[in-house]
Amino acid sequence: MEEARPHHSMSRLERSDHTAFIHHNVLYVWGGYQEAGGEDSLLPGDEIWLCDLDSGKWECRAIEGDTPSEVTGACGSFLGGSLYVFAGRYRQGYTNQFFRVDLTEARYTWRRITDAKGTTPSPRNKHTCWVHTDRLIYFGGYCCKTTQEVRATPPLSFIVEETSWTAIGPTFFRCWGWNNEVNVFDTQTHTWSSPETQGPAPSPRGSHSSAVLGTRGFICGGLDTLDLYSLDLETWTWTYYDLSSSCVPIGRSMHTLTPTSDHTLLLYGGLGVNEEGVDDSRARSDAWQFDTLTKEWSERTHHPHHDKPRLWHSACRGEDDQVVVFGGSRDCCFLMDSVVILRSPLQSHCKDVFVFQTQPSSLSRLSEDAMARDRTRLTKQLPWLPQRMLEKLCKRLAYFSSQQPGALTEQPGALTEQPGALTEQPGALMEQPGATS
Repeated sequence: MEEARPHHSMSRLERSDHTAFIHHNVLYVWGGYQEAGGEDSLLPGDEIWLCDLDSGKWECRAIEGDTPSEVTGACGSFLGGSLYVFAGRYRQGYTNQFFRVDLTEARYTWRRITDAKGTTPSPRNKHTCWVHTDRLIYFGGYCCKTTQEVRATPPLSFIVEETSWTAIGPTFFRCWGWNNEVNVFDTQTHTWSSPETQGPAPSPRGSHSSAVLGTRGFICGGLDTLDLYSLDLETWTWTYYDLSSSCVPIGRSMHTLTPTSDHTLLLYGGLGVNEEGVDDSRARSDAWQFDTLTKEWSERTHHPHHDKPRLWHSACRGEDDQVVVFGGSRDCCFLMDSVVILRSPLQSHCKDVFVFQTQPSSLSRLSEDAMARDRTRLTKQLPWLPQRMLEKLCKRLAYFSSQQPGALTEQPGALTEQPGALTEQPGALMEQPGATS
C-alpha cells in the first residue's frame, strides 16, 4: 500500500449515506456527506478511510486516477479485492457512471468502466446491490426515464413522481420515479443484463436495505410498512414473506440489514414512523433479528445501543458474526405534512464504531484480550509468542490502551467516541451466550 495521507481531523470521519465493508478485519469507509455550515457537504471521492478493528486505529489513504464525482446515494460494493461504485446524485443531478478501484494494488487508482457491453441502467440513487459469485446485482432506487422508456416499462415496475417531468429540447421529456428493476453486471465479462424475474416482485422503492444469504438476495423496507422479499439469484424467482405475526418491526427506510449466520439477518435503526402516527419520523435505535427458517422476527430488546439511534449508517458482518456499525445520523428528523416532506435543520453525523456481538467470541480472541488487559504481568512472556500472534496481540494492546480513562479519543486509534463504548469485557455486549444483542 502507498503511504497514508497526512493526519486529518477525525471530524472528517463524521458522515452518513456512505459505503463501508470489512476485509481481513479492516473496516473500509468511502464517500457520503456531512454537515458544514448548516448545509450538506459531499465528501471527496479521492480518499478512503481504513480502521483496523483489532487495534482501533484509523488511517486515510489517497485514491488517484479518474475520481468519481462527489455523490450521495451511490451504491458501493466490494468484490474480488475491488470496490465498485455505481450511480448516485451529485450537485448538478444524477449519474449512472461506474467506477472501480483495486484495493490489492500498492497504489489505489480509480478506473472508470467505459467498455461495458449491454445497456447501462439509467441514472439513479438510493438503490442497493447484492454481491453473488462474480456478479453485482442492483435493485430499485430513484431513477430517470424518458417518456419512451416509461411507455415500455410495465406499469407496476416504475412509479412516476408527478412533479418531476422535464423538457429535453423542444419535443422530448424525461421524468423521475421509483423502480423495482433488477440489473446485473458480470465483472468477468464486463456485461450488463436485465434478467426476467418470476414470482411476486417488490413494489418500486428506494432507501431500503438488502443482504445476501447463500443464493438468495433479501429486500426489506423502504416503505411505510416493513415488507420482506427474497430473490433467488440463480433462478431469478421472487419470494414474498407473508408475516401475519404482530411481532413485526414498524415500517422504515434508511436502515440496515446484515447477515449474522447462514439463516439469520439483523435489522438496525433507520427512519420510521413513531408510535403516535406518521406525521413525525426520527432515527430509531431498535434491533430485530429475522430467522429465515422459522420466518419470524424477534426484537432484541436488551441490546446495549439504545442510546445510539441511527439512519443512513452502515452495518457490516465482521469476525465471529459480529455486526459492526459505523457513522450515520443520530438525530435527523423529517417533518411531514400533506404536501411535502421537510428535513429538520438539526442533524448530527457520527464517526463512532460499535458492535453487536451475535455469538460468544472465539477462544483465541478471548485469550488475546485477556493477555492485552494483563500485559504488565506477562511482559516477560510475550516475546515467546509466535510472530503473527504477537503482531495481533500488539494491536489489541493498542486498542485497550486507547480505552484507558483520559486517553485521547480524537486521535487515530480511537474506535469509539466514548472510552469503553465498544466493550469492557469479553461478551459484554451480549444478552446471553449465543443471543444476538
